Amino acid sequence: MSETQRVADRPSAPPPAANGVDRFFKISARGSTFGREIRGGFATFFTMAYILVLNPIILGSAEDKYGAQLDPVQLTTATALVAAVMTVVMGVGGNLPLALAAGLGLNAVVAFQIAPLMSWDDAMGLIVLEGLLICVLVVTGLREAVMHAIPGPLKQAISVGIGLFIAFIGFVDAGFVSRIPDAANTTVPVQLGGSGTLTGWPILVFCLGVLLTVGLLARKVKGAILISIVTMTIVAIVINSLADIKAWGLTTPAWPDQVVDAPDFGLIGDFNLFGAFGEPGVGVITVVLLIFTLVLSDFFDTMGTVVGISTEAGLLDQDGKVPNLGRVLLIDGAAAVAGGAASASSATSYIESAAGVGEGSRTGFSNLVTGGLFALALFFTPLLTIVPLQAAAPALVAVGFLMMTQVKQIDWDRYEIAIPAFLTIAVMPFTYSITNGIGAGFVAYVVIKTVLGKAKEVHWLLWGTSALFLVYFAIDPIEQILGVK
Repeated sequence: MSETQRVADRPSAPPPAANGVDRFFKISARGSTFGREIRGGFATFFTMAYILVLNPIILGSAEDKYGAQLDPVQLTTATALVAAVMTVVMGVGGNLPLALAAGLGLNAVVAFQIAPLMSWDDAMGLIVLEGLLICVLVVTGLREAVMHAIPGPLKQAISVGIGLFIAFIGFVDAGFVSRIPDAANTTVPVQLGGSGTLTGWPILVFCLGVLLTVGLLARKVKGAILISIVTMTIVAIVINSLADIKAWGLTTPAWPDQVVDAPDFGLIGDFNLFGAFGEPGVGVITVVLLIFTLVLSDFFDTMGTVVGISTEAGLLDQDGKVPNLGRVLLIDGAAAVAGGAASASSATSYIESAAGVGEGSRTGFSNLVTGGLFALALFFTPLLTIVPLQAAAPALVAVGFLMMTQVKQIDWDRYEIAIPAFLTIAVMPFTYSITNGIGAGFVAYVVIKTVLGKAKEVHWLLWGTSALFLVYFAIDPIEQILGVK
């Protein structure tokens, strides 16, 4: 969304608050309406509801050191519960349109890197420790200070990079592009469709959804993203009923045999805080390195997401700072604790919240809607997960475009900022990681400033975080040197 559009969306003199809820969430003050917030809450939920299916698959498919597996039904309950509670807490406490749920990437680390070394309750204990450490960093002011130390152009680059990243997620989730197996002996990492061409009804649903979404956005239709998701879900349900399709992916657009499903809270509280340190065959150094990796990834993924969402929503103040940042970061840290305590893996802020922002969300009120839908999913998971990725992914592509428009605010003639900005933007989608993009940008910024004799202009916190990123990028040789691999 361009700066001109943002200004146009906000009246210079916002109307007075209609009621107490409006005043509390500053809905009118931020140029929004209850209708926009509600639509945004629905859009955010539908673009991230896949986690209710995907998180149980990732965690449930892995075995711990002793061959134990987590129950998929209990995992679904834990995932929905943590997402519902922490999304509402973020809405009320942080007043940002920022939903939270089990973090992708982090759950894979837990399932395939940590669990094979220890029991599940010990692995989830590490997640709780990670969240507590992040909370300590927030309370001491370090996490907020790092965010304030980032130069404005790099913040814009983070937002642009996230835009490309989220659009890429949409293309991949829908199957519009797919990874080429290593066996193909080619240097091309992805290809069009599953075999170099677009085939199948699901891809048609995605393509039509993209065209519908961008068409509605170009016409400035209110509720464009949500209209597209609902419309293409209906189209997908009709197509699925008429054709024999087995390639929808995680969710199939078909009316479920069972609408209501009872939640199972059996995994809640099943964690051992310091158990990992006593695991046979697992050294203290290994445990510390695992926690370091989790903290760094969660720390900067959240930082990028918060900056990107706040920038796109036009919520940064005149100094480029996020409103209520301290509370927002503390709630995000608490979400990691809650995720580990519920055995749902670390919960974190979701970049898919950008779909709600694209629909008009500007306050935490939209989180009440998103969180409420996750709460309903505790009992109506079969009904709320019929939206196929091909119907929801067009929203991510459209939002990626909106976030990409901020690229013009970067001064591309100043190489000392343009090169780090470019690396930030490029590395995020190419490595499928917000953290990697931020790290590449930070390190490049420090190096270039030093080469130009401007090292004193670099905030000391950027020196420190860049050093940590060097450790992060070189974690494999460091583990080998320490003899933990």
